[in-house]
Amino acid sequence: MSDTTMDTEETSAFVTEAPGGLLGLAQSDRDRLAEAIQELLGTGSIQGLDPGRAALYHWVRQHDEWVREIAGLSGLDVAIHHEERLVQAVPRAAALRLRLNQDATLVWLALWYAGDVRWRDEGADQAFLSVGELADLLRDQLLPDIARPLTRGRLREILRQAARLNLIRLSPAEPFEESGIEIMPAIRRVLPFRELAAWQEMAARFRPEAGDEEGVDAEEDASEDL
Repeated sequence: MSDTTMDTEETSAFVTEAPGGLLGLAQSDRDRLAEAIQELLGTGSIQGLDPGRAALYHWVRQHDEWVREIAGLSGLDVAIHHEERLVQAVPRAAALRLRLNQDATLVWLALWYAGDVRWRDEGADQAFLSVGELADLLRDQLLPDIARPLTRGRLREILRQAARLNLIRLSPAEPFEESGIEIMPAIRRVLPFRELAAWQEMAARFRPEAGDEEGVDAEEDASEDL
């Protein structure tokens, strides 16, 4: 065997290939992947209808396998709803779900109801109402048997939380009752009632005769505590 052949064989024995899969991602893709996971952990979803998140949404659609793999390590499943332009994080463990108290659950139920009326009954593409209209809906129509009304400060806190989790867009105004609310399609995934009867069954738990003052667990897509 010639020296040339030996040199070739010895050299080839120490050649290593570049790592594949996620370890071999370009830095630009790693940055995008990190951004997507942080958004899912922080807010529970990526809204493609949001101009500020449209590019990230389209990137996730093109690289959904990477996102699912990393999200899975964090205890999340990922669902992509193309018609709604929505990427939704779904927690596998109860520890990742957000526990809502009664006040927040009631407001979220009212938001779901208002959105359902606009989308399904009225055939609208978007669902808008003011904070004052939401308060009236809660007090006069949906849950009139609830004895303790929400204070303005508590309602503001709950709506800001819903906005952080991409369930609504809140346009603040003064007085606060004139603030605008756009209900986002994600709420139908967070509170996945298929029909009004299921909503009514849940709402009935909060009437005085139900005796439930501790609220219920909401199968939220991500927790603020993550």
